Amino acid sequence: MSIWKDNTAPRQAPTPAPEPREPAPRYEPPAKPELVSTPAVAPAPAPTPRADPNVPRKESLIASDITIEGKIEGGGSVRIAGKFKGDASVQGDLTIEAGAKLTGGVRAAKVTIAGELEGNVEEASHIELLPSSVVIGDLKAGTLTVAAGARMRGQADFGWGEGKGKHGSGSGGGS
Repeated sequence: MSIWKDNTAPRQAPTPAPEPREPAPRYEPPAKPELVSTPAVAPAPAPTPRADPNVPRKESLIASDITIEGKIEGGGSVRIAGKFKGDASVQGDLTIEAGAKLTGGVRAAKVTIAGELEGNVEEASHIELLPSSVVIGDLKAGTLTVAAGARMRGQADFGWGEGKGKHGSGSGGGS
C-alpha cells in the first residue's frame, strides 16, 4: 500500500467553449450606384474664356519669308511679317508689319498696320495706321489713329462705337 494518495489521476480538464467564429467573407459584387443629381456632386460647367486685360494673349507669327493663302480664326493675336491672302478674324490684336501684305478682310480687337492691307477692316475697336502703312479698302472702327505718312484709299467709318457705323451701313455717313 502506498502512503500517499495518488492525486495524479487523470482528470478531465474542462474543454474551453469554442470561440464564436464569423462566417468566412463571401464576395459580393458592388452595388450599382444610383444616379442622383445633387448640386454637390454635379460637375461645374467649364469656364468660358474671357478677355482679361492683365493676361497677355498668345501671339502667332507669319514670318517674313512665308506666303500663306487661307483663313485665320482664333482667340489670340496674330502678327504678319510675310504675305497672307485670305480673311483674318481674331479676338486679339492683328499686326501687319512693315514690308508685309495682307489681302483680305479683317476682324480683330485692335488692328495695327505698318505694311500693306488690300481689303477691308470690317470690325475693330481701334485701328492704328503707322507712317509706312498703305491701305486699299474701307475701315470700320471705334477709334482710328493715323500717323503722318500713312496712305489710304477707301472710306473710314469710326467714332460710332466699337467698329459699327452710325446706321450699320458702313457708308461712312454720306449723302
